[in-house]
Amino acid sequence: MAHEVIMPKFGQQTETSTIIRWVKNVGERVEKGDVLLEIQTDKAAMEVESFCAGTLLRTYAKEGDEVPVMAVIGYIGEPGEAVPATPPAPPAPAEAPKASPAATKSARQPAAATPAPAIGPIGPIGPIGPIGPMPPSPPAKLLITPRAKKLAADMLVGPAAIRGTGPDGRVTEADVKQFIAEKGIEAIKVTPVARELMNKHALTVLDVCPSGEGGRITQEDVERAVAEKPRPMSKMRRIIAQRMAQSMQTIPHFYVTVRVDMTDLMAFRKEARREHGLKASVGDFIGKAVALTLREMPVVNSVCLGDTVKTHREVNIGMAVALEEGLVVPVIRNADALSLDQIAEKSKDLSARAREKKLAPEEYQGGTFTISNMGMLGVSHFTAIINPGEGAILAVGAAEETGVVRKGELAVRTLMNMTLSSDHRIIDGAVAAQFLKRLKEKLEDVELWRRMV
Repeated sequence: MAHEVIMPKFGQQTETSTIIRWVKNVGERVEKGDVLLEIQTDKAAMEVESFCAGTLLRTYAKEGDEVPVMAVIGYIGEPGEAVPATPPAPPAPAEAPKASPAATKSARQPAAATPAPAIGPIGPIGPIGPIGPMPPSPPAKLLITPRAKKLAADMLVGPAAIRGTGPDGRVTEADVKQFIAEKGIEAIKVTPVARELMNKHALTVLDVCPSGEGGRITQEDVERAVAEKPRPMSKMRRIIAQRMAQSMQTIPHFYVTVRVDMTDLMAFRKEARREHGLKASVGDFIGKAVALTLREMPVVNSVCLGDTVKTHREVNIGMAVALEEGLVVPVIRNADALSLDQIAEKSKDLSARAREKKLAPEEYQGGTFTISNMGMLGVSHFTAIINPGEGAILAVGAAEETGVVRKGELAVRTLMNMTLSSDHRIIDGAVAAQFLKRLKEKLEDVELWRRMV
């Protein structure tokens, strides 16, 4: 009997995943545990292994397809075994329990204010209707007569922009002619090469700004329009956009900045690398100091859930890692209980696998506080957006040599800006300031670090 190949569900909030490539081809032998395909979730690339042995008989999705989780994407069985030509329908969502008559009556009464929902990972956002998100309306079919369609193609006009006056809103030849006259399209000239490129990339004359002699559209004009043509976001970029917009709209951010004197710590780090083989980066020192400070001030390790506050017992530090297509935040769990060397080892491993898109879902979930460090990019100061599900985020700038006055004399010291973005619903200004004060004291206390190495 043939076995279904299911699109796995990585993480509670994952609803779809995109197929990067099939590692096995149809007709190829598959052993249990072999990698069948690679997929892209909202955060990382994952390998999907086979749970059975046999031959890959059929696949229903190709590279680049976005597929709902738990959907059947192929079959494995014995050669020649019959399998469906089309995939089975995906499982229907669990039906909500029916409300009792009493509950229905109660629902019609004005309800008391309820706590706002917890802020967590979110799915696709559609237009908001009177009872929550509504599914997007399917695009209306364009009705156009054959003569109107030919004229629009000849004049490089997009018929979707033309209001049809025919039966059922059909676009007629007269509608196209009127549109051409109103927009002055007849006067626009297009070179043969430019026309070919426009047809190839589905551009209209109104999409291209002419720069040629007499207002002529040239090849360079079309190439510029192609480069500027809007393109769909990747799945990761869409998720990032949704979560960041959600955070700024629902979390009242406020910001507190301190300057830390890193001179002594930087000198100690060089000494420890030379004498003890310490491999910790400056970011690892910051991560350990943050973890210790969060343990002292658990309110900053909390999250607001409407009119309740959840204080996390674990100190799980997220480290923002920039990828070409977006940002991923691998998590160092129980960072307060780890040594400096352990944090260095974990941060290096997680960062490398994040860039290779080989993180497991549990390695970028469950963070309680995030550090975003742009110091290596030469950024002196910035503010960061709080990751939904957390109460604060620390933005770290570059450690730079600066002239300062110490005891009445000018000296050169290495200073670094740190800015805490806090959820003002649960973290007061004084609390944020106290958190940064304690964090600054730890980073400037070389004797503290000597005891850890």
